Amino acid sequence: MTGGEDGRPPRQLPLALPAEAAFGREDFLVGPSNAEAAELFDRWPRWPAPVVLLIGPAGSGKSHLIAAWAGPAGARLIPAGGIAAVDPVEAIAAGPVAVEDLDRHRTARADDVALFHLVNAALGGGRLVLSARTPPEAWGIGLPDLASRLRAAARVSLGEPDDELLRRVLVKLFADRQLAVDPSVIAYALPRMERSFSGANALVDRLDREGLARHRPITRAIVADVIAELAGEAGGEAGR
Repeated sequence: MTGGEDGRPPRQLPLALPAEAAFGREDFLVGPSNAEAAELFDRWPRWPAPVVLLIGPAGSGKSHLIAAWAGPAGARLIPAGGIAAVDPVEAIAAGPVAVEDLDRHRTARADDVALFHLVNAALGGGRLVLSARTPPEAWGIGLPDLASRLRAAARVSLGEPDDELLRRVLVKLFADRQLAVDPSVIAYALPRMERSFSGANALVDRLDREGLARHRPITRAIVADVIAELAGEAGGEAGR
């Protein structure tokens, strides 16, 4: 514990303990920005196409939605960087498959060829979910046949949250960390924070640490300090 000389409350150095996030379907909060994607996954296995593209920004809930679907569907999750090591026919024959973050973990042609064979196997009688932050047109795909097949896939998007969904997300994130936060504090944060799912995650993570450091409940004053710190850090990163 530190502090005290300047009159401020002593600060306890927080341990970086991971939060236990809940990834069940009942924990996936639905609003206008993600209703289409949630409705499609809720219709499993009555999907309009064997290959589904799930597109959305960081922290928008892609991994949560896939995790909630994968358990009941018996789906296998394959890392984007590991698809070249997988036999596509065997993988698809064993059941549904999901590959996440394809636009972040591709190694050009080698992965294009592997993904092409995986997509072909799914088109031959299987189910495949592919997630990314950006649509395939932005991936720099050098294999025309793969690009063509991805254009024909079913595509759903996750957008940034509206006010009500963002409020519910904050409530859930605090609950995941077993933090009791007054609704007025959340109402104070909403118009001032970065208005995105990733921004909500970053804010709650920092508030958790700051509350521990100050050994105090999370108040509007702490929220104001943390939002200012996050904005300053974002500005610094942008200027580099």
